[in-house]
Amino acid sequence: MRPDVLIVDNVPRGALRELDSTLHHLRKAGRTRCVLGLRDVIDEPAAVKIEWNRLANEEAIRDFYDEVWVYSDPAVYNLVLEYRFSEEVASKVRFTGYLDQRARFELSGENEACPLAAHHLREGEYVLCTVGGGQDGASLAEAFVQAELPTHMPGVLLTGPFMPKDLLLRLQHLASANPRMRVLEFFAEPAHLMRGAARVIMMGGYNSVCEALSFEKPMLIAPRVKPRQEQMIRAQALHAMGLADLLWPEQVSPNALTRWLSQDRQPPEVHGRIDFNGLSAVPAMFERLASGPTPEMRSGV
Repeated sequence: MRPDVLIVDNVPRGALRELDSTLHHLRKAGRTRCVLGLRDVIDEPAAVKIEWNRLANEEAIRDFYDEVWVYSDPAVYNLVLEYRFSEEVASKVRFTGYLDQRARFELSGENEACPLAAHHLREGEYVLCTVGGGQDGASLAEAFVQAELPTHMPGVLLTGPFMPKDLLLRLQHLASANPRMRVLEFFAEPAHLMRGAARVIMMGGYNSVCEALSFEKPMLIAPRVKPRQEQMIRAQALHAMGLADLLWPEQVSPNALTRWLSQDRQPPEVHGRIDFNGLSAVPAMFERLASGPTPEMRSGV
């Protein structure tokens, strides 16, 4: 294969350094431009420095990558400054803006096929709790299914594909005590649930937060703090901007969620404050990079 552009997600050399030989080959061939794509937050700066030094990530970016695309807005979190990237790496960073899920719905025709009715849900009239993949969302999920919901408003817990079976059975048992609480193991397009929710409770992963911000949903983030601080840093940054409420892990309980749900929450004014033009910026960046001069082989690579 002789691609014009290779976009690598998150890990410059691959999770097990499996990209080393590929990157060497592509740079030697001199045809393919290489891009590293990053989320808004990786981890706390000290941990990133240790890990990136151990993996020689900055050297890999310097030697093999033409650009680093960060799918976010530095107004939320400027990882160039926070992680003190070297000048060579920093010069390659381009912030694309966040990826607006509203535009994705319009382009894909998803607006014409909303499956909420199949689950007896009405847009703007339910509370959604999502715990990402589900493997580490036990405390938040259990608190949610035991929380007191607003009057006449059902609650929906989306468990994720990696939730342990015994936990899922426990959640279903707890939810059975409340006829307005339902537990969904799977939803083909979770963004439909996010778009239709009146408010959202979540752990704070990049994708879930990006969706909630796109649809300007009042949100409460209860982030995990292990094995990385990524979700906490993201939650704190958004909380400081007044775009999300924050619940510390040790504070998660049915009573805490009940209190939050009982209070009035206005939709956050996201668009206009945060750059959400990533879906239009990325194609333009791709065109510019693909049509530019071919990459040069660094000496010693």
